[in-house]
Amino acid sequence: MEIISQKCLPQCSVVTWSRNRSVPNRPNILLPNGVIKKSRFVIRNGTSDGYVVGESDDLSSLARRGDSKSKLLIPGLPDQSNGEAARITTSQCEWKPNLTVHYEKSGCENVEAPAVLFLPGFGVGSFHYEKQLTDLGRDYRVWAVDFVGQGLSLPTQDPTTSISTVTSTTMSEDNESFWGFGDEAQPWADQLVYSLDLWREQVQYIVEEVIGEPVYIAGNSLGGYVALYFAATHPHLVKGVTLLNATPFWGFFPNPVKSPRLARLFPWSGTFPLPPRVKKLTELVWQKISDPESIAEILKQVYKDHSTDVDKVFSRIVEITQHPAAAASFASIMFAPGGELSFSEALSRCKKNNVQICLMYGKEDPWVGPIWGKKIKKELPNAPYYEISPAGHCPHDEVSEVVNYLMRGWIKHLESGGFEALPLLEDGEEDWEQSRIAREMEFPRGEGWKKSVKLWLYGAKYSFWGGVGEAFRASLVKVLRGKSV
Repeated sequence: MEIISQKCLPQCSVVTWSRNRSVPNRPNILLPNGVIKKSRFVIRNGTSDGYVVGESDDLSSLARRGDSKSKLLIPGLPDQSNGEAARITTSQCEWKPNLTVHYEKSGCENVEAPAVLFLPGFGVGSFHYEKQLTDLGRDYRVWAVDFVGQGLSLPTQDPTTSISTVTSTTMSEDNESFWGFGDEAQPWADQLVYSLDLWREQVQYIVEEVIGEPVYIAGNSLGGYVALYFAATHPHLVKGVTLLNATPFWGFFPNPVKSPRLARLFPWSGTFPLPPRVKKLTELVWQKISDPESIAEILKQVYKDHSTDVDKVFSRIVEITQHPAAAASFASIMFAPGGELSFSEALSRCKKNNVQICLMYGKEDPWVGPIWGKKIKKELPNAPYYEISPAGHCPHDEVSEVVNYLMRGWIKHLESGGFEALPLLEDGEEDWEQSRIAREMEFPRGEGWKKSVKLWLYGAKYSFWGGVGEAFRASLVKVLRGKSV
């Protein structure tokens, strides 16, 4: 017998032996131009630090279409108490006057490793990627950034002049100085609006000035849109994009550059100061959404598994809402114009520029359901699309073990020029042509117990409308089951 591949296999990988010298099923190489070709090596689970149990040493029967009999064991998160985890350091840099960007980083000692940048969803920040920083930081150089106007990147000064009259008794009692509700904008905040275009510029600054090299960029929800937008306009700075339940829509008002005439019909577009009516509306809405009970309810919606520990995320969000600039920044974000490129336009431009894209979606997301990821898959048939269940809107935090496993495999696949197979795709070319591959993933979670989830990989022949029908049938089954109870 001979080893099919003698490349450096990570710990806990399966080495598959071949009784024949010929190797008929070779994995695919996804080239930058989207072309798939056969490689000369077979890497069995070598891209993902996982290992299979409960099967014979021949893996050819695994990962077939719809087959989840085999169980793939993957590592849990590193233990932070014994030094296994990568150390996180926090930093700040003044990007523009009074706009300080907060970011966190890990793995800086991995000087030869690829750079990875994570972008957060709306209302959170770099803290939402703690599990990526501590785990992936052991192998890569990892950054996570807070968008300006959110998280810990809120302005350091009031963007408006002092409030002349207090319009809300409640606000005046809760906040001695509530920023952004003044009569005139400060010179540095003139035309400031927290928009997609501003965040795209911020990411460009971080990549060029802080990281200093092209990155693998990943984003959840709003961060996914910004990641795609940035890749569409700066493909030379992006090595690959990972979309984590990326929202395909943001900004409901016309962009002044893209649609100048239409934009003029709207007298206010998120700049400072806030108009009087917007101030009153913001006060009413902010009192509701910044309430800790409302925040807890939102987290309950977006996390499918309610056993997930979200205490730290909850406390950080509550802390952010207490910043004096938070309410006005929220109003600016909500009334900001859309980007110069829509999500669809950004996707088309990435496709044209051969930007590599990987999709990872929580199946039970109540806000950005998998159908949106499958629409992207329809436009990019050769882009790997992974679906995780049970998982909601934030799979990177809810099932971080699986997302980290997939991220490692995705990056290794691209870094090897495609010679290392994608996760779940170690079995050869015909598997990629199948419409769906299913596996059960198991990993340690806490002390003495394990968690398992289902993971699907949708191949190049996946039918979008077939997926829609499948989703409809699944919903119908749930309704009928509910009635029978």
